[in-house]
Amino acid sequence: MSIRHPSILGTVGQTPVVRINRLAPPHVNLFAKIEAFNPMGSVKDRLALGILEDAERRGLLRPGQTVIEATSGNTGIGLAMVCAVKGHPLVVVMAENFSVERRRMMRFLGAKVVLTPAALKGSGMLAKAIELAEKHAWFLCRQFDNEANADMHSRTTAREILAAFDGERLDAWVTGYGTGGTLKGVARVLKAERPETQVVVCEPDNSPILGSGIPQARRADGLPADSHPSFRPHLMQGWSPDFIPKLTEDAIAGGWIDRIVPIPGDDAMRCARELAQREGIFAGISAGATLAGALRVCADAPAGANILCMLPDTGERYLSTPLFEPIGADMDEEELALSRSTPSARFDAPPPSAPGAPTVVAAPVAEPGASPEIADFVARVLGDAEQPVVLFALEWCEFCWSVRKLFARCGIPYRSVDLDSAKYQKDDRGGQIRAELRRRTNVRTIPQVFVGGTFVGGCTETFDAFKGGALQALLKEKGVAFDENVAVDPYALLPGWLQSRKG
Repeated sequence: MSIRHPSILGTVGQTPVVRINRLAPPHVNLFAKIEAFNPMGSVKDRLALGILEDAERRGLLRPGQTVIEATSGNTGIGLAMVCAVKGHPLVVVMAENFSVERRRMMRFLGAKVVLTPAALKGSGMLAKAIELAEKHAWFLCRQFDNEANADMHSRTTAREILAAFDGERLDAWVTGYGTGGTLKGVARVLKAERPETQVVVCEPDNSPILGSGIPQARRADGLPADSHPSFRPHLMQGWSPDFIPKLTEDAIAGGWIDRIVPIPGDDAMRCARELAQREGIFAGISAGATLAGALRVCADAPAGANILCMLPDTGERYLSTPLFEPIGADMDEEELALSRSTPSARFDAPPPSAPGAPTVVAAPVAEPGASPEIADFVARVLGDAEQPVVLFALEWCEFCWSVRKLFARCGIPYRSVDLDSAKYQKDDRGGQIRAELRRRTNVRTIPQVFVGGTFVGGCTETFDAFKGGALQALLKEKGVAFDENVAVDPYALLPGWLQSRKG
């Protein structure tokens, strides 16, 4: 039956609950609430509509007044849609390292996007939004502490979940958190009306803010005083900022959270890809992370349990992120073979000629005085003849991902030691390894690339060595097989915000 709406805003909410079949273990029933069915493709459409309609009812938002908010993207996209319908100019403040397609979507919808330095994290873009709102008398949405955010989810998301499982058991509800609006709004309703339902909250394993048990320091006005001490940059855009939002803090204080599950970034990306390729559900990194947490819950659940997880947004938000790094734009060998299996409509151009004569990068002289255990670990990694190419990296770092892109493009096998991953956080092993690398190379920055124990350099040094042929020569010298016919400008592999900081 066709339904008519007075505007696009009437299509917010009522998102479907869909069974997960091929990825779920057979002894449980796993379901996903797919928030990509909202008009702008994410759960944050609910927040945007709820906050602005509440502000209009209360007289806090005047007709034609400018709206401003700090956001990693989805809230800004939702606000841009609502503001377009209601006639409010919108200014979005966004850290420069969030995906480029998000800022382009907001601008397409008529918003202005002000970028802040990536190093200042979420708290930096929030501070900038407050500063601009005060100077220009704009309406600040305050998504991280605005009760209208949680209220919208109590009125809509929670009610939709209860209706979907009316008369049935609901053993667990699994979610991540960004602002905490979904978490607080749904959890308080479930605990009041379905107290047997476990509320499970997922967060990045390398940034265990909630799992740390350390409270958020706050200023007298309630805003975060500083970044949370357990925060580390992570891959899940839109998840857990560098502080505990007030709405999330409310859910903790209310005793509504039963379990916190740490999720590795690799699991998040793997599950997002598997959702697409095995379930036909196109969702983002945070959705993959929530599914990873739900699968963890499924493993321990009794037979016949019903488990529901939230999938916050669509995968189209992530085309320029590491999620799509393995997905090429050109045909791979298997696809080329398919093309060549019939005579028509083929591309059979000869491969590009090999680069010029290579030169070898010399290794620096190591200095004495290393910690024996760490020094031995680094020495073993660098001396491993089975894996001579080593990348010391950070999971979240765009420069590191750009080096990974080059290696993938050229088919260069390598070992990645991700110093900020959960594996290396215990006893600050990652920091100790960085100190040992600094002792060896006299270089403080990451990434650091080695081939057969020879230090090549960081991202730009590796790119320069490739452009000049020195990297290829070193790989051949150390017996590393790679595709010598690849011709690419490695600097084109940097994300747009690193190639040009103009925004």
